[in-house]
Amino acid sequence: MFSGIVQGTAEVVAIDQRVDFRTHVIRLPDAALTGLKPGASVAHNGCCLTVTAIDGDRVAFDLMAETLRVTNLGELRVGDRVNYERAARFGDEIGGHAMSGHIIATAAVVAIDRSPDNYRIEFELPQALIRYLFSKGYIGIDGISLTVGKVEGQRFAVNLIPETLARTHIGTRRIGDRVNIEVDPQTQAIVDTVERVLAARGVAPLE
Repeated sequence: MFSGIVQGTAEVVAIDQRVDFRTHVIRLPDAALTGLKPGASVAHNGCCLTVTAIDGDRVAFDLMAETLRVTNLGELRVGDRVNYERAARFGDEIGGHAMSGHIIATAAVVAIDRSPDNYRIEFELPQALIRYLFSKGYIGIDGISLTVGKVEGQRFAVNLIPETLARTHIGTRRIGDRVNIEVDPQTQAIVDTVERVLAARGVAPLE
């Protein structure tokens, strides 16, 4: 489990690409290496990955075909940076919201609004997924726990504080970039349950 409180960004320092499979290596700071062992979970842009090898500050992870298909991790190149978060431990403060590290889809950046005191990004999701988003609800974007702002059609927006911009790489995103999305699992479960009940009663699904 993860909290959506990104601990920092890490540079991708090596990639071994094969057919429908890749291994990539990131360089983690000393604080993130403490107690880290092969088999541990570390979120990369919100996607839960398993440590396969550790060599000093270089940590390797394997990415299977499904991970490459569903997430933006297959687009990474050496020198790119990822948001990272180590798995939460029992007793840790959950400052964001409970996240599984299971990416449901990617969303495209469609608008960016910058002003001296505000930073707002708008994204577009497939219609089948937008029903899980509600104003003031939670969403995971590249591993960052954020509050949903406006939801309109297939688009939704989030507003970013300076700390989020400093701690993560979301401020480097540009129009057309794809970000990893994890919807709030409780919201998803409620919506799916309500839709099943409505369908059983012959009522049209939620729009």
